[in-house]
Amino acid sequence: MNVLVTGGTGYLGRAIVRALAARGHDLVIFARRASRSGLPGAAVDGDVRDRAALERAARGCDAICHSAALVSIWRRRREDFDEINVGGLQNVLAVATAHGLARVLYTSSFVALPPRDMTVPLEANDYQRTKVAADRIADEAVRDGCPVVRVYPGVVYGPGTSTEGNLVGRLITDHLKGRLPGLVGPERPWSYAYVDDVAAGHCAALERGRTGGRYALGGDNVPQRRVFEIVAQITGKRPPPRIPFPIADALGAAEELRVTLFGGTPLITRGAVAIFRHDWSLDSSDAAQELGYTITPLAEGLRRTIASIADAPASPEHHAQ
Repeated sequence: MNVLVTGGTGYLGRAIVRALAARGHDLVIFARRASRSGLPGAAVDGDVRDRAALERAARGCDAICHSAALVSIWRRRREDFDEINVGGLQNVLAVATAHGLARVLYTSSFVALPPRDMTVPLEANDYQRTKVAADRIADEAVRDGCPVVRVYPGVVYGPGTSTEGNLVGRLITDHLKGRLPGLVGPERPWSYAYVDDVAAGHCAALERGRTGGRYALGGDNVPQRRVFEIVAQITGKRPPPRIPFPIADALGAAEELRVTLFGGTPLITRGAVAIFRHDWSLDSSDAAQELGYTITPLAEGLRRTIASIADAPASPEHHAQ
């Protein structure tokens, strides 16, 4: 089918684009710098905040895969999160309705769901707050008859650029280079989802997911410290120490003050520390049963990730856009 992919130039977005192209779909890649991406398909430069641009890009398409998002722990202008993560979805839904598209696949996030030890979602930082709000808008769209299917990737990791979209890759890179001072909440479980598994899950959800369906695309549910135990087995580099929560909160407050005064991106925030306090395990059984979703074992995925880090040329530090 003809598929408009928003956010196709991001870390996960590139994997989704490659997977969709490999399955024979005709793609329109919509992103601010799509024309420079070298990705397969037609490239359209634009911003998800611009509904008219989305309208033009969607002409002739059968479906939209909406993966564009502002993924960051901090922005000086908080409204950026609302305009991109909430307003962007609203624009996509409006365009899909106007064009009568058969399918809208929305990439949400595990942080839009309640953690395993709570019954309601957290709203600890602006990214999480706006992903929760967008999920509620998707609920309304489903009730109104819009053909929305949602996927909730876990902590996506794998080979590739060390950006905020590939947090595990960035943490491992920093650890191997001696730049990671410690881990916050290493005993708390997360669901580590290998990037190619998540991309394949998107393809399956687009092609045969239930309208209104919500699919967790997770991986091995293990404590954060297990990642670095595996890294130690592969590289010999000892795991980082644990940073106690009170110290992490103090560091977060100090970092927030620093960037407020001088700009930049904080290393950690109090909102991020709050997220690290919880159990983020995911149950991917619905995706496995209905979509054929498969999980790459964490040890194998980390071996591939570490190999890519070792082979990567030195490059300037990446920042989320």
